[in-house]
Amino acid sequence: MKIEKIKKSGSKYKITLDNGEVINTYDDVILKNNLLFDKNIDSDLLNKINTDTIYYESYNKAIKMISRRLRSEYEIKKYLDKCMVTELDRDKIIETLKRIGLIDDYRFARAYTNDKINLSLDGPYKISRNLGEFKVDNNVISEVISSIDEDIVLEHLNKVINKKISSNIKYSEFILKQKLMTYLINLGYDRMMIKSALDNVHISNDVSIKEMEKIYNKLSMKYSGDELFYKLKNKLFTKGYKTEEINKFINEKTVH
Repeated sequence: MKIEKIKKSGSKYKITLDNGEVINTYDDVILKNNLLFDKNIDSDLLNKINTDTIYYESYNKAIKMISRRLRSEYEIKKYLDKCMVTELDRDKIIETLKRIGLIDDYRFARAYTNDKINLSLDGPYKISRNLGEFKVDNNVISEVISSIDEDIVLEHLNKVINKKISSNIKYSEFILKQKLMTYLINLGYDRMMIKSALDNVHISNDVSIKEMEKIYNKLSMKYSGDELFYKLKNKLFTKGYKTEEINKFINEKTVH
């Protein structure tokens, strides 16, 4: 067989043989097999061209994936396995990409962390857990997480707290702070930092009074006298109100 024509077609090259067969391949395959100068192709060379084309197809898919955003080594491995790439080709592609700097788990971890810090409210522990799921080395994770500015973390923490308080006015201070503690731990913030931030938060007493009034009005439609206040007291306890708040509210109602 003989090559009649080589023509660029998009990101690939189209090789037309004298028997009418067409091979779509890459410039790397053409150069690697000296096809610009040696126009004759036997069956062994044809098999090699096809094998090399499959390899570079996978290689270019990996590069395209990385071009959209940085990827961890684990992500590329998983992707190539999904593409049914042989283990030998997969490892060769990954080593090549690591050598030219397109796969670098340290750089990936820093970029991922910066994105999460700047574009989300995730805390350091959650970011660390996520990096672990990308199979980033623990030493790399520790180094990257320790470099996060604590002031930024605290700023994010307070932002979440203020937002949650304004949208959860129906809860007592005690219950709301409990819920916030659980929520913020799940978001990946340090327990002691959360506690310190919550200790500095004052939840308006007007909110508590308004909610207690609502509960009182609802119960008073069904109960009265001592039974009403007994039911009210139990209900407010379950809602997380403090004894002093409850007693003060009931005393005011009793006086009136």
